[in-house]
Amino acid sequence: MSSISQETILNALKAVKYPGYSRDVVSFGLVKNIATNADAIAVTLQLTSANIEAAKQIKADCEVVLKSLAGVRVVHVDVNQPAAAAGAPAGAGGSTPWANQNRVPGIKRVVAVASGKGGVGKSTTSVNLACGLRHLGARVGLLDCDIYGPSVPLMMGINQRPGLNEQERMIPPTNHGVKLMSMGFLLNDDQPVIWRGPMIQRTIQQFITVVDWGELDYLLVDLPPGTGDAQLTLCQTVPLDGGVIVTTPQEASLGVVRKGIGMFEKVNVPILGIVENMSYYTTPNGERVEIFGHGGGRNEAERLKIPFLGEVPLYTEIREGGDRGVPVVVSGPDKPSGQAFLKIAEALRSKLG
Repeated sequence: MSSISQETILNALKAVKYPGYSRDVVSFGLVKNIATNADAIAVTLQLTSANIEAAKQIKADCEVVLKSLAGVRVVHVDVNQPAAAAGAPAGAGGSTPWANQNRVPGIKRVVAVASGKGGVGKSTTSVNLACGLRHLGARVGLLDCDIYGPSVPLMMGINQRPGLNEQERMIPPTNHGVKLMSMGFLLNDDQPVIWRGPMIQRTIQQFITVVDWGELDYLLVDLPPGTGDAQLTLCQTVPLDGGVIVTTPQEASLGVVRKGIGMFEKVNVPILGIVENMSYYTTPNGERVEIFGHGGGRNEAERLKIPFLGEVPLYTEIREGGDRGVPVVVSGPDKPSGQAFLKIAEALRSKLG
């Protein structure tokens, strides 16, 4: 018989999750070598953690999925890992699949807010969700990962340099009860950022690891549009508890949103739900006008079998609140505009626990 293809083997190994994570050993880049010969398969994995129990679990799970492939009789799985530190107990060394990916101490949940394209109100949604969760009693941080076009300082009404604590870690500015970090705090007015990918990656890593976030129930991360360096760096730096996708109703937006959903799926980040922004507009005489169509976000969520978190109509006060740095959830939590975001914040909280 002919040897089984490497593509088939990799697809099978995608069923093997790294212990304690929702992501698989293939997306973490741990599979280093595959060899086949007729009905035999040999696979080598390289871990960055010295955790012995994690290595044993991965080896056993890989053997199970590979032996289930049609025509395979012999399976050999090697799992290499660095030696545990001297004096460390058996199983020590952490269970982190990437050397640079760790839970941030004190932060319970990290959630990315993303969109496939610009102009859908992703940052507006991010700041109002952050303030909404704070309104519900949670301890919240908001990280602005849009390096080229940071808008969180304007929308949250604060623009000051972060301080340094005794450990020389940055202290995030706070406004409306939310801890904030943004490239906008580090730039002079209208100063452009002209950087290549590696500098963006390093900055985002530092925003996660060199900022003293303290104790947070939720850290929301406002991602730039698309599926580039910022998105992949975040996924590689910290384990994400989920992603929220923001869209507008029309097909032009939904078509690109599918790419954003696909990106999260490829790195095994669970989709917490879709938010449809700019759903409709109500005129002063009460007429409802669906400027961009309506229901596209809900229909897409149903089609993809992912949660629909809610819709946000077009309200003038949402734009005004963003321009003057007071999100509508803060200025009018009981108004329809504020309630729209608060309901989504409640839905998000229920998803995360």
